Amino acid sequence: MKIIAMIPARGGSTRFNNKPLALICGKPMVYWVWKHTCEATVFDAVYVATDSEEIKAAAEGFGAEVLMKK
Repeated sequence: MKIIAMIPARGGSTRFNNKPLALICGKPMVYWVWKHTCEATVFDAVYVATDSEEIKAAAEGFGAEVLMKK
C-alpha cells in the first residue's frame, strides 16, 4: 500500500489571495510545506493540489508534482 501526501494550495481566497505564493525567506510558502513534507519518510509520493495556474507553475518550478483541481 502506498501512502500519498496531498498539499492543498488554493489560489482564490478572499482574505489572502494567492497565499501559497507568499514569500517566506525568498521562497513561496508552498515550497516550504512541500519541502518538509518530502522530508517525512512515511510518504511514497507528495503532490501539490491547486486550482491556480500560477501556483502550478511555481510548484513545478521547484520540482513538485502538481494535480490541478476545479
